[in-house]
Amino acid sequence: MKVKKFSKKPDDSKKRISTNPVICYPNENLENENLNILHKARKYLKKESEVLIPPRDAKTFKVKVGNFFRIESIEGPQVGDLNLFQADNLDEKFYSGKTRALYGTHLSVGDKMFSSFPYLRSLATISWDTLDWYGYDKDGGSVHDVIGTRCDPYTSKLISGNDYHYCCHSNLTRALVKEKNLNINDAEKIVHDVLNVFMLTGFTNETKQYFMKSSPVRPGDYLEFFAETDLLGVLSACPGGDCGSEHSSDIAKCFPLKVSIWNVDKKHLEGIKFSSLSKYNKNHGIN
Repeated sequence: MKVKKFSKKPDDSKKRISTNPVICYPNENLENENLNILHKARKYLKKESEVLIPPRDAKTFKVKVGNFFRIESIEGPQVGDLNLFQADNLDEKFYSGKTRALYGTHLSVGDKMFSSFPYLRSLATISWDTLDWYGYDKDGGSVHDVIGTRCDPYTSKLISGNDYHYCCHSNLTRALVKEKNLNINDAEKIVHDVLNVFMLTGFTNETKQYFMKSSPVRPGDYLEFFAETDLLGVLSACPGGDCGSEHSSDIAKCFPLKVSIWNVDKKHLEGIKFSSLSKYNKNHGIN
């Protein structure tokens, strides 16, 4: 946590500390040219199907390229952990870390969800967010983070000494086992760092530790995405409920979540530029 300091401060420490920050990945060329088209197309959305995710469990869903999907709060404040895969290639999956490096700690309207190497393309774009009014609060907290990896039984065991089988990692694993007929070891290996939908998080000022607060989400709120390729999604309704107290237990009050799939006449998407696979030649300097 870098709170305790053991090393001796050098004489030129002030000079070393005074350097200015530089944005690692300037993202001006990632500006979403599709957003105006998507916002106009939203007026013509027609619901195609929906999936109910029970508390402390996960379900899969499929979205065709050019369709929209929403993650919705329906009964009470509840956060969800989202995994996304390219539907025909489970090796191509959401890359939380690179998405964070490109956009920041929390996502909202216009941000793209990039996939893993060597593909690195947008799997989906966030097209609407009923919680974008929240912004960042006095503690630096905001919603929809790509900081936390997901609650999991290994960390729970490490910290508490208890075995708990309904963490989001386990929920996502079970759902993949059922959907793809995988053995549990293979399924667990492809579960990846999530988008924490509706979760209110940040880093503490002094120790920079990851924190959570009660989510502002309420029934009727939703986060909406536009699919830029055929998708397999997996969503877990976190055992932490609104994550205002704790997770990785049965203590918190939990509610179901709903995923709804929406289609639109393709004439309303005229001009959309779909993300393409990385054009890097994969030489890696080997001649």
